[in-house]
Amino acid sequence: MLEIKNLHASIAGKEILKGIDLTVNDGEIHAIMGPNGSGKSTLSAVITGNPLYTVTEGTATFNGKDLLAMKPDERACEGIFLSFQYPVEIPGVSMTNFMKAAVNAKRKYQGLEPLKAPEFMKLMKEKRQLVELDSKLTHRSVNEGFSGGEKKRNEIFQMAMLDPQLSILDETDSGLDVDAMRIVGEGVNKLFTPKKSIIVITHYERLLDMIKPSIVHVLYNGRIVRTDGPELAKEIEKRGYDWIKEEADKKYGK
Repeated sequence: MLEIKNLHASIAGKEILKGIDLTVNDGEIHAIMGPNGSGKSTLSAVITGNPLYTVTEGTATFNGKDLLAMKPDERACEGIFLSFQYPVEIPGVSMTNFMKAAVNAKRKYQGLEPLKAPEFMKLMKEKRQLVELDSKLTHRSVNEGFSGGEKKRNEIFQMAMLDPQLSILDETDSGLDVDAMRIVGEGVNKLFTPKKSIIVITHYERLLDMIKPSIVHVLYNGRIVRTDGPELAKEIEKRGYDWIKEEADKKYGK
């Protein structure tokens, strides 16, 4: 599905990613962990086409297509979704109108007719119930006045509506209480199928107890310096990152 080779990227002339190699196949859940400033959010931004970042070397393909040649909206329509660490508020734009525009834009890209109002409202109700999103929130402006947990739940609702093939969850667990974490985790699991894949970017092993990855990567200083099974997340929870950072600094230099 996703194939990244020797990816280098910078922002404002500063190199952040220093040679990322990452392969995500259909039906896989990958976790990316690492200390602050290691490049985790930069990687998600580059995959989704954030124009602030410049790719200076390497390749990235999605389902065999050149990902780096696509505009951000094309990447979304091809089936890539990003759940933001800090979801933005969009005053004056209702959730219903926002989602209707997004869903129908993707359908148009795929050569499909736009959903009629009754079909769209039925879909919205179904997906809203999936993530236990209060119906009142869908009539308000996007994220305006939402609590932190409501914003994150709303992100998973958007993910459900857009039905992406690859979902990237960038620290979705940040700031969530136990109940919100459970709802988000259960919602993600309900949306996961053998034909879809998920990249979970997180600091904490607790989210990975619910969204169980098959592969865990540690990103440090712009490189993936360690890859292993889910037991790696548990080891990091116990020992922190220092031991991994020491190994990486010996291999690559600081």
